[in-house]
Amino acid sequence: MSSSEHVAANIPTLADLSDLALIRFSGNDAREFLHSQFCNDVKKLDGTQAQLNGYCSAKGRLLASFLLWQHGDDYLLQLPAELRESIQKRLAMFVLRSKVKLSDASAEFVRLGLSGSQAENLLHEFFGAVPKAEFELKQGEQASIIRLGADRFYLLVEFKNALVVTQALAMRCTAVSPLRWSWLDIRAGMPTITQATQEQFVPQMVNFELLGGVNFQKGCYPGQEIVARTQYLGRLKRRMYLAHIAAENVAAGDSLFSADLEGQTSGTIVNAAPAPGGGQDVLAVIQIDSAQRQSVHWKTADGPQLQLQPLPYSLP
Repeated sequence: MSSSEHVAANIPTLADLSDLALIRFSGNDAREFLHSQFCNDVKKLDGTQAQLNGYCSAKGRLLASFLLWQHGDDYLLQLPAELRESIQKRLAMFVLRSKVKLSDASAEFVRLGLSGSQAENLLHEFFGAVPKAEFELKQGEQASIIRLGADRFYLLVEFKNALVVTQALAMRCTAVSPLRWSWLDIRAGMPTITQATQEQFVPQMVNFELLGGVNFQKGCYPGQEIVARTQYLGRLKRRMYLAHIAAENVAAGDSLFSADLEGQTSGTIVNAAPAPGGGQDVLAVIQIDSAQRQSVHWKTADGPQLQLQPLPYSLP
């Protein structure tokens, strides 16, 4: 690598994440309401950390996956923009007499993704305090920062500060597309439920319990009995894997096939994004037996084969 390439490789990347939306929950009963609806323990949120969480149907299947955190007296939920309206409407149906107000907060903030080996140093220079642990949250006057990994940070910037902050960061970063940020999520083994995959997976199928997205000691929520039964009594037949496919146009919801399940699908693409070296990297929920045979194919039984790769965490 030349010296110029080395310098370029150390420049942080900055992604505009306006493809993500925000729902604000306010009111005296917001905490209890959210705790009763989601699969993680909302009562643990105190403004110093974000939380991976999920919203399940009565059948225990994920309707959405998201980040949730306390913002002042309110709570903010970040999820794909394509799901915001339907999820907000569904949750509003269950408010009843609770003192909770739901609103679309997307226009109030700019969402940014910062990554790279020098990202932490840059944030420290600009904002001072930087979160040290994964999912730790630092809320400052100019931005709220959530650490998502060793060199990856999510920034939430109030609209009044957006121009100053984004221009300052842009001068020191390389701009990348939201697809690059999605690729980083995929490499981290962090799934995102989209319209194409709603109601297809119980949380454990997408490794939610391994990522800290499910709490099995909390009280009831929609689908809780099925999620708990899967954890303690059932044998999970499908798991999420990281893989590479030497193909283009792979999409969430695409079916997978393998020889051991002739005529039946053996899995589903959860998320896909272009890999830097060509082809696409994916997260895919696959029959465990099929994955162990290392012969899973995209779209058809003789389609491009998935090249399974190790996740950054261990599967059971």
